[in-house]
Amino acid sequence: MDNSELQQLVETVSEQWFQKPFLHTAIFNARLRTTAGRYIYGPHRIEINPRYHVLHGPAELISTIKHELCHYHLARGKRPFKHSSPEFKLLLAKVGADLYALPSPELANMRHCVYSYVCAQCCHVYRRARRINTRRYVCGKCRGRLLLRES
Repeated sequence: MDNSELQQLVETVSEQWFQKPFLHTAIFNARLRTTAGRYIYGPHRIEINPRYHVLHGPAELISTIKHELCHYHLARGKRPFKHSSPEFKLLLAKVGADLYALPSPELANMRHCVYSYVCAQCCHVYRRARRINTRRYVCGKCRGRLLLRES
């Protein structure tokens, strides 16, 4: 599926579920990492993550489009369009869209704790996402010296 097909699909979903036209652009954005799609208020553009379409199929794509169209139509109508807004949640329920996208397997497999440090005295293990200065920090249990452990 390319951008022109996505544009056509978004226009169709907008007419079918909201009975309002979608007058702006919808594109695939491969740089989106943690989200299935996003609505950009200024240019009223909808961007969709193409990996979610490949991983989860057309049903999840339609749900994401409906979600972003809820933002779009509320914003165009000068009504609150943020996730916490009751109007937004009501419109989501009306069109049958999800508040959250399915989790991405890519994110589930990401290792957040890259560094492991072990205390030289009590052998307690500390896992950290960022590197720490072992000359400055010591073990919180016994004040022993920390050593970077090879993973």
